[in-house]
Amino acid sequence: MRSVLGRGRQQPGARSVSTSKSDSDESRRLMRWSTGWYGAGRHDRLPRNRKPVLGLDAVWTVDWPTDHVRSAGSGPLALAVIGDCGADGQQLHHALRTVRARDWTALTCWPGSYLTIARSGESLVVIGDLAGQHPVYWRAEGTGTWWSTSAGALAALDGAPFDPTALAAHLALAQPDVLGQRSLFRAVSRVPTGRLLLITPDGANTVRYEPANYQPLNLPDAAPLVRAALSEAVDTRLDGTRAVSADLAGLDSTTLACLAARRGPVTAVTFADARLRDDDLAYAVRTAAAVPDLTHHTVPGCDKTVYYSGLDDLSTLPLTDTPHAYAVTACIKRAVLEAVAQHQSAAVHFTGAAGDAVLSAPSSYLSDLLRDRQHRRALAHAHAHARLRRVSPLTVLRRARPASRTGLADAWRNTATELRQAPRAWVPQAERPIAWTPLLATADWMSPEVRHQLAEALDAASSELPEEPRHLAAWTDRQDLARVGADTSGLGELARADHGIEIAAPFLDNEVIRACLAVPAEQRGAPGRYKPLLGEAFAHTGVLPDFVLSRLTKGGFNALAYAGLTRHTAVLARLLGPSSRLSASGLITQPPVERMLRRAAAGQATAQGALHLAVSAEVWLRQMETTTAASWWEVVGHVASA
Repeated sequence: MRSVLGRGRQQPGARSVSTSKSDSDESRRLMRWSTGWYGAGRHDRLPRNRKPVLGLDAVWTVDWPTDHVRSAGSGPLALAVIGDCGADGQQLHHALRTVRARDWTALTCWPGSYLTIARSGESLVVIGDLAGQHPVYWRAEGTGTWWSTSAGALAALDGAPFDPTALAAHLALAQPDVLGQRSLFRAVSRVPTGRLLLITPDGANTVRYEPANYQPLNLPDAAPLVRAALSEAVDTRLDGTRAVSADLAGLDSTTLACLAARRGPVTAVTFADARLRDDDLAYAVRTAAAVPDLTHHTVPGCDKTVYYSGLDDLSTLPLTDTPHAYAVTACIKRAVLEAVAQHQSAAVHFTGAAGDAVLSAPSSYLSDLLRDRQHRRALAHAHAHARLRRVSPLTVLRRARPASRTGLADAWRNTATELRQAPRAWVPQAERPIAWTPLLATADWMSPEVRHQLAEALDAASSELPEEPRHLAAWTDRQDLARVGADTSGLGELARADHGIEIAAPFLDNEVIRACLAVPAEQRGAPGRYKPLLGEAFAHTGVLPDFVLSRLTKGGFNALAYAGLTRHTAVLARLLGPSSRLSASGLITQPPVERMLRRAAAGQATAQGALHLAVSAEVWLRQMETTTAASWWEVVGHVASA
């Protein structure tokens, strides 16, 4: 069987990075996924290790626990949810009337994070979540359509290779919806954020079910909705039988840990590396002392708990459908998960991922204030941001003004023009003007041919944009969530593969996202108060201690990023060197990468985000080489579809 990706050619004398796997290890490291077939014809492939979904013909799951796959109805009127869904059996049964009425949005409003599959007559609908933890892909084949939550699985049907231009967009722009329905694999289409897949006898297409902009709600009015949505999101994961653990670090994870502790014992863990020099541990100790049922454990750092550790043996990482950030920080996350596993059996583990994305907002909202001619408010906010950054208000406004004068389509056309010019000298991204779709340093590492191809794709995307968002903040919020969702899925695969632990990220749930993002960005991200939406939601409720809600600090991992860069420069040089898959495809060229790695080895400022993206993409490409069609599918002869 052919692999999904052709093997890169290694140059003579180059040391390799191990990606070998035994058959048993490969089966343990393959990801969790779902798939289905719609069509009148026959097919000769079925997913390996499949389980059928009751009530829906030709729909299967792989590696999903039985209690995470539930359904109602059958035949021409059926509904299934896969994942953490707060709807009980009676609610699912009643929702069949919603399916018959084809009110698809209503099927996405239960607490939790899940995939929805609904059948009404000849129409089949597949709906992912708003954060990309349950992505949806499809491809037409013969007389029908395959759909799946794994693009790699669909590509493996005939060995379709990865799409270099789509991967270039991932590296240079890091916004999943820029190229619309274009996935990281040729011949495989993706469903963009906020849209669903509708398959009928006439074919497959995507339909928007989520508004591009929410009806705005002032922060005090939204606070009780946020509290209710977040509480239900946590409760949905607690069935009274599984052990529960949680990160206990920043404000976001602490909130989840305290919410879970209302229902029973929680094993709380804090990663406390002396190099971080933050106050997470101090707050965690105080919180555990103040909140009943929180049992606290400290996870100390060591030589291995730095960025890029362990990348000399990629076979230890589970396969994921897209590149993800936790490939870079796997050793740190493993230290936390191992500490959890030492104190309890397989469990659900809460993480505060995406709390920053929904509870606050970057200063890019200043561009929206200028666009809406709210000059007085923009000036007041610029003064406050300037004090925090120790720059002049004029500098802050100058960064915001260019994006206020253009829309998304024009911004893409401008970026395409920039890609056709010579690569830029590197400066920190924070010093560049605010942009709808910032061009990252990775774009300046690409070959001229790849830059030109990406420019052509951006021009095409700008002319095909179905609807243009009015506000930059609304667009970037959705893209940030989709990126964090994909990363968190990678963490979930790592936790399951190593310890059978289920990762829960309630800030990525549909209803939590809706409640939070209804608050305008200038209120969520206003300087002067740290995460005011969370403070307003939980003030005087007794869920969190007052000292937690009044916290103004946030930990960071920059020290471990630089420690990893300096310690593992040689590994990174091999991984991203001339024999790399990225280099073979023109997605990086050697001189700028070598310059950046020299800066890192010398402890100088570097394009950390760009390096993270490049490394995770290289890891992903090498991993995909080790999979074949037989990893995903088995040939069973012709199988009739229903």
